[in-house]
Amino acid sequence: MKIRKFGVEIWMNKYETQCELNLAETCVESLTVAELLDMAGINDIAQQLHPLKLTYGEIEGSVRLRNLVADLYEKQKMENVVTTHGAIGANALVHQTLVERGDRVVSVLPTYQQHYSIPESIGADTQILKLTEKTRFLPDLEELKTMATPGTKLIAINNPNNPTGSLMDRAYLEKIVEIARDCGAWILCDEVYRGTDQEGELGMTASIADLYEKGISTGSMSKTYSLAGLRLGWIAGPVELIHAVSVHRDYNTISVGMLDDHFAAIALENKHKILKRSHEITRTNLAILSEWVDAEPLISWIKPKSGTTALLKYDLPISSEEFCIRLLEKTGVMFTPGSAMDMEGYLRIGYTNGEAVLREGLKRVSAFLREAASLAA
Repeated sequence: MKIRKFGVEIWMNKYETQCELNLAETCVESLTVAELLDMAGINDIAQQLHPLKLTYGEIEGSVRLRNLVADLYEKQKMENVVTTHGAIGANALVHQTLVERGDRVVSVLPTYQQHYSIPESIGADTQILKLTEKTRFLPDLEELKTMATPGTKLIAINNPNNPTGSLMDRAYLEKIVEIARDCGAWILCDEVYRGTDQEGELGMTASIADLYEKGISTGSMSKTYSLAGLRLGWIAGPVELIHAVSVHRDYNTISVGMLDDHFAAIALENKHKILKRSHEITRTNLAILSEWVDAEPLISWIKPKSGTTALLKYDLPISSEEFCIRLLEKTGVMFTPGSAMDMEGYLRIGYTNGEAVLREGLKRVSAFLREAASLAA
């Protein structure tokens, strides 16, 4: 199978360890094990871990964890959930399970590259629905209707969106459901940033799995829950889909790690504390970023409503990759170039690392922009 190189992951792998200030990070600032256990009120984790026999564990994920994941949804039960190696594993399994050569797949762009590169590699008729400022980076519903012809196999969306931070509310998602139902398509919604909305106590919008009989949600512990090191994700959807996925999962996953499962369960049993922390970070830092964008004449954006990233448009006569490499070399600050997401002319910033990192990073970017503007004049 031939597949395109994964632009964002190649960029992160190459430069993430070379930067001083990482403004490309997409997770809410990661928790330490000590911080997680403190939230949970666990003083001696050894009592829980020492008796564990390190087998494969419960193949589909522990009953404890799958019930906790199901509780993140309105209508899902344990039987509707299977664990995976991160959301990246969840997304790949769904595409590999549903998509065959010649199938029509509609994917938004920008999004996580899996959602169009994997179908393309399978030989699907992959249609790209470009998100633009005109619709505030929401899918154009009329354009989607045109693309989603009868017999379309899959519509792949991302809510909240990476990298724009756009957010489809329940009413908007229901309109997409109507389009999918009319053509018989499944909807895969990558919801890895669900829970980071800028408004609401839970900061959590509706899930496609709860809105549509052929709706599939993927999620993970990485972004909202600040535990990317667990490498634990999940698929939530109809039981028949979970069974079909399990056929493929047996070939590349078997089970997730027992320790990952155990710590993820601890985290979700204390989700309200983790979400409160995540909201404090995401909402404080977006306000800081918004003030900075307002003061920068060379930068424009559609302000995010959710997520941990923003897509910045810059007004300089250089490619996004050249911008990011020069920025890194001169200032130690790391952004992600839009070209890594097939969005040339833009930059992705991850704004939910520590507040001090964000403030210092933006200060250095401002100096870089002033210098670049004077050289371009």
